[in-house]
Amino acid sequence: MSTTPQEDADRIRLKRLAKLQGAASSSTTPAASTSASPAPSPTPPPPKPKAAPTPPQVVQKRPAPTESVVPAPSPVPLKKKTQAVAGPVPLDLPAWEDETISDVFNVTLQKEVAERTRYEVVWLKPLAEELQGEGLSLRLNSDVADRTLIARLELDPQAMSDDLEYLPVLASLPSQQTVFEYLVKCWKRLNAVKSALLKKNYVPLEQQRAMDVLDKLRDLVVSYTGLTLQDPAMFPQPSGKILGPAEVVPSLMSLSTMSGPYLATSSSQALLDASEIEVFLQDLVKRFNSDNDIDDILGPVVEQLCFHPSVELGFVDDGWRNVVSGLEALVTIKPIAAMITRLPRWNPADLAAPQFERGSLLGPLLKLGVFEREWPSIAKTYFSNHQTRPQGEMSSATASLRGTLKTLQSSLFQIFNSLVRASAESREAVLQYFARAVNINRKRAGMQVDPATVSSDCFMMNLQIILLMFSEPFMDATYSKMDRIDPAYYARSMRIDLNDETRINATNEEAEQWRKQQTPATAPPNFITEIFYLALAASHIGQQKIVNVLEDLGRQYDEIRRHVELLEGDQSWRGTPFQARTEMAINTAKSQQDSLAAAMRAYEAQLGEPELIFRTISFVNFVSTWVIRFVDPRKQHPNPPIDLPLPHEVPTAFRVLPEYVIEDVIEYQLYIIRYSPNSLELSGKNEMLLWCLTFLTSTWYIKNPFLKAKIVEVLFYGIWNWAEHRSVLTTLLNTHPVALKHLMPALMNFYIEVEQTGASSQFYDKFNSRRNIAHIFKVIWNNQAHRDALKNEAAHNSERFVRFVNLMINDVTYLLDESLTDLAKIHELQTEMRDRQAFEAQTPQYRREREGLLRQLERHTSTYVQLGSNTVDLLKIFTGETKSPFMVPEIVDRLAAMLDYNLDALVGPRCQDLLVSNPEKYKFNPKQLLSDLLQVYLNLSDQGEFAQAVAADERSYRKELFEQAAGIARRKMLKSSDEIEKLALFVLKVEETKATLQAEDDLGEIPDEFLDPLMYTLMRDPVTLPSSRAVLDRSTIKSHLLSDAKDPFNRMPLKLEDVVPNVELKQRIDAFMSERRNKNTALDKPVEEVVNMDELHE
Repeated sequence: MSTTPQEDADRIRLKRLAKLQGAASSSTTPAASTSASPAPSPTPPPPKPKAAPTPPQVVQKRPAPTESVVPAPSPVPLKKKTQAVAGPVPLDLPAWEDETISDVFNVTLQKEVAERTRYEVVWLKPLAEELQGEGLSLRLNSDVADRTLIARLELDPQAMSDDLEYLPVLASLPSQQTVFEYLVKCWKRLNAVKSALLKKNYVPLEQQRAMDVLDKLRDLVVSYTGLTLQDPAMFPQPSGKILGPAEVVPSLMSLSTMSGPYLATSSSQALLDASEIEVFLQDLVKRFNSDNDIDDILGPVVEQLCFHPSVELGFVDDGWRNVVSGLEALVTIKPIAAMITRLPRWNPADLAAPQFERGSLLGPLLKLGVFEREWPSIAKTYFSNHQTRPQGEMSSATASLRGTLKTLQSSLFQIFNSLVRASAESREAVLQYFARAVNINRKRAGMQVDPATVSSDCFMMNLQIILLMFSEPFMDATYSKMDRIDPAYYARSMRIDLNDETRINATNEEAEQWRKQQTPATAPPNFITEIFYLALAASHIGQQKIVNVLEDLGRQYDEIRRHVELLEGDQSWRGTPFQARTEMAINTAKSQQDSLAAAMRAYEAQLGEPELIFRTISFVNFVSTWVIRFVDPRKQHPNPPIDLPLPHEVPTAFRVLPEYVIEDVIEYQLYIIRYSPNSLELSGKNEMLLWCLTFLTSTWYIKNPFLKAKIVEVLFYGIWNWAEHRSVLTTLLNTHPVALKHLMPALMNFYIEVEQTGASSQFYDKFNSRRNIAHIFKVIWNNQAHRDALKNEAAHNSERFVRFVNLMINDVTYLLDESLTDLAKIHELQTEMRDRQAFEAQTPQYRREREGLLRQLERHTSTYVQLGSNTVDLLKIFTGETKSPFMVPEIVDRLAAMLDYNLDALVGPRCQDLLVSNPEKYKFNPKQLLSDLLQVYLNLSDQGEFAQAVAADERSYRKELFEQAAGIARRKMLKSSDEIEKLALFVLKVEETKATLQAEDDLGEIPDEFLDPLMYTLMRDPVTLPSSRAVLDRSTIKSHLLSDAKDPFNRMPLKLEDVVPNVELKQRIDAFMSERRNKNTALDKPVEEVVNMDELHE
């Protein structure tokens, strides 16, 4: 060596002094050690009970050192009394101190001792010579312990020496032992000695002095352990070995109880077992926690653990379990947990969303999961070949993956929970981490999102689950902690970024104005409030968007399935030059179909996990109840329940809430009731029903019409029975008092409201909502309470009910016309293609065009047919229950014209055009449709106004149609004999009424000023419109206003009460009618010439 040991010792001490930054004087220099008093010693004892469980295991492994410390039995004869329990014995402290330091450091100052152990005990010859030169004894003691340890650490087995006497010492040194490994063994031996000392019955004062020596040795060992972790090059190290923080990682990763390649490696490299690691970490913390020195020592350890390569393998290997177990061990010690949140990579501010999950400290663990987009190997390994793989194997794979996910997410929650509880600062750091993860991923809320610009689905899913776990303590069944959530959080905290966020019923400018008006907070928001709002935000960009991915995969799967069915169904390509190419296309499509099925299974493994469903339902129930209490004037819902409908004035605090607060409740309710309705059996049904009724009875609280339509959709799916699912809301809709009172009027009101949504697609959007409403009406119709609610609505809100009926007639008119027209086109195409020889003679382009047109018609015809049939059915049950609303002038004529036109289509000359192949494919049941139309006639047959309206229908009414319909109904047993007789009497009445109307219509030339400008009929009650000054018949404008509340001539807003009766014009029309009445009318003809109903009775 080029320098003397003394020079090396001085160099080391100076370097160490700089690193310790004024550490305790007991471990700095030999001089300081000599002059140090035992005053600092009383500080360490408090943690001793924690270390107590460890020594027995250590002693068991290394009994020799323990036994060597025991003094000779010579003191026993000194006892003068023989007692059952021996009294304290004296301790030869200098001898014990020499032996203990030698045993702990595995060193000696005497050559003969080293020779007896074949140099397993290291002879510190340079230190011995140095001490002799200073006139000191060669007995080791605490005063020279620092110099002793440095002398041992400075030894380099690779070094050369001219001292032949010292060569055996260097040659016997473990050539591949790192400084950290040596110090850990010293620490273990120290624990063994302490355990043995505590078991001995020494004089208390002497035992305490011995403990003080051990504390000083522990301080030295732990100090140099921390220093070598910071700067591995401080002392000689073997080449080719991993040094520094990486040496701690295997011990931490060996704590997992699972097996795997990485665990086997970690276990073989572990220096500390499960019983030792916590005590070791506590010793490091106790020594270096002041001034956050622990950050530089264990911070790199945490980073190397979190970014361990095994995490990148995901669930393919169990290495991630080792990392999680190591982290769990670290965070159980509060100072380390607090330290983790101080590290620069805990929440790096300069990373975008995609890099955040890879660059933040816990990001690699949070992005673990099973979703196909991030972990394609999971779907391929567990769920490929879905059509041939046994179902039991698939179910077992799903259960296994769910178990793995639960383990991961539970461990991650425990880690975050420990961080939150470590200190106020670490709790704030965790909240900042959650908020940053949410804010930088706001793009995920968009309709079209590039996955490369946001964090992964797995990352967001795990983050949301952790927040749901944090929410569980305040989501009790009685909602006792709900009022601790600050409703003005968005005004008092800027943690969650709401810039450009759509509000429930306000603009961003209104929201900002409201925020400025709120009283500033006197204290930070409580933890419950923070977690609640963070969980809301995470849900919006997490699970809700992942469900969209799953549904999109389902749509792709269905499209490919239909494509395969089309190719396999059309066998014309076989035996042609296109056969090979077509077979390849089919195989490719099936491969894509299998990949999509596997991906869907992987998504369902997480989204369908029972505990996740339970947690999310609980959270959604809590949020829905919180929102209803928010708008409850009494602020007490659900105890007592809210009164409906809500006040007309919407609270500003509610209007400015982010729209996703209510959107996510609706979306998840829709998801769970479609995919896992049985999950609602335990809880969630009542909350779901009250939520739907609250905002259906008070639709003005929500601005977005599509959200309101989805509320109806939730009720629609709630009453469906399909496959293994049974309806979960039907019983509740027929028994819950709020539903019995409010459901019927709420649905009728929304039927009207959905007519105009403001969207460009509003004309088609309304049919989906009205289809759902019609089905709900049918399901609840047998309940007399709901029928009474309908009658009450017709009696006390007649204007709204008439408007509802008018829109229903509009729908039937359009839908049946479209569907019957399309069926006629399909009939034409099928007839053409049935003549294969003639069709094959056409050009290929012509055939492709006709086949494409047929497929296009088939796609949407079934929808129109079903919607039209459902609306006719609704019309049937309503006319059977209440009739007067259908008899108002603005309704009855249009109703009669619609019925007559469709009766003509079903039984008139055009009915042959509706004979299509496989009518069930298009949901077309002509017999049922005819029966429903006839039933409407029968329901209204005793109404004179209806008979007059049918008689006045010159376009479609003919008594021959009823004769034909009656014959079909009799043959197909659609109606009973009594019903057919009743229909015959109605037709007779219509014919008599028609004769009367013909007499009134025989007026000769009618002046144009007497004709309605829109209907071209004689006005009976002319009125003048206030803004356009146009003159119309009152019934015409009233009918128009039922669908469109604007002047038809200038599009200005208009109400019926604003029109002005044109008295002068009415007097002139009445005079004209009186002059022309009873002049050559049909009433002068014999009755048998007016109507002959004999055919109807045949």
